Amino acid sequence: MEEDKGPGAFDREMLLDLVTMRMPFGKYKGRVLCELPQPYLVWFERKGFPPGRIGLLLSALHVIKLNGLEYLLKPLREAQQ
Repeated sequence: MEEDKGPGAFDREMLLDLVTMRMPFGKYKGRVLCELPQPYLVWFERKGFPPGRIGLLLSALHVIKLNGLEYLLKPLREAQQ
């Protein structure tokens, strides 16, 4: 039986994307998403996150960093290196 994920739930695939996917555009193009600085994510929050998966990932990363949950990404990031 599949887990019911509420609107605020993070799934493993999303967390893996945050530590492997690179920013596809902008000032930090080419940088791994989890390495984006908090002020850049705040800027997106104010201006509006882009549509699609990248916007969802950036929004999730903003919530993770805002709440001091970056330690959740550390083991995943280390496993990718």
